[in-house]
Amino acid sequence: MTTFDVVGLARSLIDIDSTTGSEGPVVRWLAAWLRARGYTVAMQPVEGERANLYVTLGDPVVVLSTHLDCVPPFFPSRQEDGLLYGRGACDAKGIAAAQVGALEQLRAAGETRVALLFVVGEERGSHGAHVANRVPPGSRYLVNGEPTDSRLGAATRGVCRVKLIATGRAAHSSHPERGESAIEKLVDALVALRTLDLPVSPTLGATTYTVSLIEGGIAPNVVPPHASAEVNFRIVGPASAVRAALEPVTALVEIEDVAEVPPVEMLTVPGFDTAVFPFTTDIPLLSAWGQPLLFGPGSVLVAHTADEHVRVDELRAAVGHYTTIATTLLGRGEADGSQSVVTDPRRPEACPE
Repeated sequence: MTTFDVVGLARSLIDIDSTTGSEGPVVRWLAAWLRARGYTVAMQPVEGERANLYVTLGDPVVVLSTHLDCVPPFFPSRQEDGLLYGRGACDAKGIAAAQVGALEQLRAAGETRVALLFVVGEERGSHGAHVANRVPPGSRYLVNGEPTDSRLGAATRGVCRVKLIATGRAAHSSHPERGESAIEKLVDALVALRTLDLPVSPTLGATTYTVSLIEGGIAPNVVPPHASAEVNFRIVGPASAVRAALEPVTALVEIEDVAEVPPVEMLTVPGFDTAVFPFTTDIPLLSAWGQPLLFGPGSVLVAHTADEHVRVDELRAAVGHYTTIATTLLGRGEADGSQSVVTDPRRPEACPE
């Protein structure tokens, strides 16, 4: 049997620009590649040319999943000093290639109860996951791929994104007393964030936040009548606890909810190191696809950076790791006599292409 070239497939995927919102070309390319190798491939329409890929050999008990979109800016692959560079090398096209390699190994061993789900839009809005969760296949386990340094995730933090909106009154900047600066109000609110008593978890640690976007003002010589900032909280419990902590800030600005994803605890299997991760994933949005696990080669510390990369040896090893995880889960499903967590599922393969 020909050895599966996981690096070659990863490079082919990386070299197709699939910045979030423009995933169509990589989806079509990978769908054709998989069909040429005899897989049943269904495309779940998401928006325009954007679609998820659902790849099967039979009725799945285990689904290996990750995303095909990437953050900007795109840059192509290169291999150097044992590292594979490129946008998506670790987040998450290298992972997708490793999961395909695992499915190849399982098929060669006669195993048909494992499938693949590749979604779009994970980096912004998770539109693909929302669509996929409406058509679950009846699988018992979902192994989600994100860069975890080849450790199984025991838990991940959630996200609570809010927008702080300050309103002022415009005036000529030579007479600031006749106006009211929205930017100054916003600055006061952002300073107040530093004094908030945010939740702490014994498992997930402290709630953290990042002020990620700021907008304000209309011209250099006008007292700014409006300003806003988006704040990204990485939460360790209910988002309601963060909203309660923000109550003192409402005296300065209006607070608008933008997005919320809860923290998640996940299954693990023997033989792998485990860790708790501060990032969030599509797992909470794919709840109908089975009990979740989290695993992937590469480090989140280099994801989204100008030198994003994954170690070639780690990427190759991930093929076997995904195979081992899937095989272990299949054995666990047989032991408890259960193969499905969804009754009367609407199968993704029935979706129009």
